[in-house]
Amino acid sequence: MPSRANLRRFALSLAVALLVGLNGVAPALAVQPDEVLSDPALEQRARDISANLRCLVCQNQSIDDSNAPLAKDLRVLVREQLKAGKSDEEIMDYVVARYGEFVLLTPVWAPHTLLLWLATPILLIVGLIIVVMLFRRRATVAEPKPLSAAEKRRLNKVLDQA
Repeated sequence: MPSRANLRRFALSLAVALLVGLNGVAPALAVQPDEVLSDPALEQRARDISANLRCLVCQNQSIDDSNAPLAKDLRVLVREQLKAGKSDEEIMDYVVARYGEFVLLTPVWAPHTLLLWLATPILLIVGLIIVVMLFRRRATVAEPKPLSAAEKRRLNKVLDQA
């Protein structure tokens, strides 16, 4: 008969496995069946557009991956615009005009977003320069000069007392 500790371990392992397994399924459940367009080409365009728009509630997910009510509204809006014959660019421009550039998961390349694009490479380069300077400084530390005769006598005296 299995011990309680083994049963607990098994139950915990099973729970973790279920959570990890369901984690991959959750984003696929965000788009509801009533939102899906009947035309597969339009639906794919809607998914491509939605994948590039940020959920304004979650802020770290696309509207395609989010279950938030606002994300659903935005997905429906994108699909309505597609059914109206709008191009992908027109739809993105409309959403940006309505919600601001923050709604874009990838910021636009513009002077006001330059810091967003350049901060990471600049910080990486500065960090590498600092690391190189620290290693150089450590490598160029001078060897300690030998003890003078008076220092040797004093050291021997202290060691003899110990």
